[in-house]
Amino acid sequence: MSSPSATLTVWAGSWLAGRSAPDDVLDALRTWAPQQTVAAGDPVTGGHTGLPWADDETADITRGAGIMVLLKLIRETLEGPDAQLRLVLPVSGDVRGLPVGTEFAAAATEASEGLLVGSPGRTGVGLVPIWTDDESLQWRVYSTAVPFGTEPDMPLGEAEFTMREAVREAADALQQLHTTRLDSGGPSPRDLVEDELEAHSRHQYPDSMPLRARRILDTADQVAAILTVAEREPASAPSSATAAAAQESLLRPLWNAIRAARLAAVHAR
Repeated sequence: MSSPSATLTVWAGSWLAGRSAPDDVLDALRTWAPQQTVAAGDPVTGGHTGLPWADDETADITRGAGIMVLLKLIRETLEGPDAQLRLVLPVSGDVRGLPVGTEFAAAATEASEGLLVGSPGRTGVGLVPIWTDDESLQWRVYSTAVPFGTEPDMPLGEAEFTMREAVREAADALQQLHTTRLDSGGPSPRDLVEDELEAHSRHQYPDSMPLRARRILDTADQVAAILTVAEREPASAPSSATAAAAQESLLRPLWNAIRAARLAAVHAR
């Protein structure tokens, strides 16, 4: 699984459908960090929920509430017939699915991930995971509007095809950028990619998740690992603004494809 928000989305969905136990959700989350807490992202949400407010200097928000609170918040917010649980993966320039101008939108964009819970057109809950140190994750809770007109996800068949093509394109991009490891005698690009993938392999999928969705997520992780190595281990930094723009134009479409495929797979039923 590529992010804590994706893990919470698929496992909470499985739990709400009666296919997983609450402990399964909590165990999946703890794979990301042994220490996890829950705090309000703003004072209004703190007042509504009774959670400590993350920016309240008078409160010890490093303790926060236990992560079981997340399941309680999700269940209570999903009471409406059209309520939904949706992953968001915003980046600068592409904030689709977010309630524009909200504190949740700002926090999710900064974290490049988040989770929206509730019925479109009504006030729901936004969740954003924030790393407080290498082994501690705090879930920030925001009272937020759930927007109408969310763009439909890519069909699974299209997502699977796109990711198969992206593996080849990412490998070509890695070769074009000529990583330092090719001539330095250090680990090969293949070894570096395998190291990246190893981190993802710790995270399990619910048994109820469609097999095609799992394949898409696995392939998306593979493409992301290749791109991460390509970005992190270039032979040299781009020597000019033109070279930097060329590198960006080479990799950005692949990152966009990964995000679209992950959203489609995570929301598959």
